[in-house]
Amino acid sequence: MKIVAQVKLVPDAVQASVLERTLRTVNDAANWVSEVAFEHDVPREYELRKHTYAELKARGLGAQAAQHVIKKVRDAYTTLKANIRAGNLGKEGSKRRRKAQSKPIAFRPQAAQPYDDRCLSWQFDRRTVSIWTVDGRVKNVPFVCSADALKMLQAYRKGESDLIERDGVFYLIATCEVDEAEPYEPDGFIGVDLGIVNIATASTGYEAAARALNRYRKRQLALRAKLQKKRTKSAKRRLKERTRREARHAKNTNHIIAKTIVTEAERTSAGISLEELKGIRQRVRLRKPQRVALHSWSFAQLAGFIVYKAKRAGVPLVFVDPAYTSQTCAACGHVDKRNRVDQGLFICRGCGVVAHADRNASHNIATRGESVWNAGRESRVPATS
Repeated sequence: MKIVAQVKLVPDAVQASVLERTLRTVNDAANWVSEVAFEHDVPREYELRKHTYAELKARGLGAQAAQHVIKKVRDAYTTLKANIRAGNLGKEGSKRRRKAQSKPIAFRPQAAQPYDDRCLSWQFDRRTVSIWTVDGRVKNVPFVCSADALKMLQAYRKGESDLIERDGVFYLIATCEVDEAEPYEPDGFIGVDLGIVNIATASTGYEAAARALNRYRKRQLALRAKLQKKRTKSAKRRLKERTRREARHAKNTNHIIAKTIVTEAERTSAGISLEELKGIRQRVRLRKPQRVALHSWSFAQLAGFIVYKAKRAGVPLVFVDPAYTSQTCAACGHVDKRNRVDQGLFICRGCGVVAHADRNASHNIATRGESVWNAGRESRVPATS
């Protein structure tokens, strides 16, 4: 299982200048390669290398850096094609899709640049790195990270690391190959219903209310609007300082929720059943005031955190179809749209049971998870006579 660990580089003024110039150089080169790829209708990586490798070397890039720039561009076009095929950029002929297909992919000056072990080496005992730059190898660049991140890097770091710059601060995003724990045989399943009013509601009774997070987001939205309206230097500076603060806050909240759910499942030897949320933004129809909440909350992030934490702990996990889980009675199985009286109240028209709507849905998700798990264990091989 791949997990990324982030470390913050603490270069001196000279090292920082070289790193900044390196990122700008490689991303300028990536933009040129992108134009060549676009002009030649995105050839294969080998063909693209024939068109661009010599020029990249002439621009001062080392052999490995040039290869990484070419691969980065090729991967970007592969991702673009995959998004177009999946319909993520709209239907054929849509404005967004035409815009994406009408010009070469562009890379920001601070965009990530991949490094392999030939371009980057780690000295964990001294907490420094030696890194390739356009001015040659720069050694003894200090880095800082949490104690847990350092342990993971020392034990599991493998493959490429990405150098990025955010607001003048440099980071290395390192890939770690962590062994997955052997999943145990679950004693039942914990269903997790994800939503906007309640971020997560588990069938065990755990409920992560979104009230505080939504209030925080609303406050941040009002503050951004106020600062943008002023247009003064100090307002722009404060806006820049607040960049990504809301995303970090939401990410931390999702980490806490995921850890709580996985820890409870591990403690009770249960599995976890999650609803399949792919395409939820296209499926769900909401009034305009509610769309901000829907599109602001990172559904996939929380699900991803639960998945990787469950894999590390050996907790069995399944995804189920969420259709009608909010309209189905967990007690008798009666399905009726009118069962869901409002956001928080569920009253079954069949048996009359009254329950919290999200908790009722979580019990349905748990039941479906157990069915999916049992179906997966059944042998598909015909019995021998």
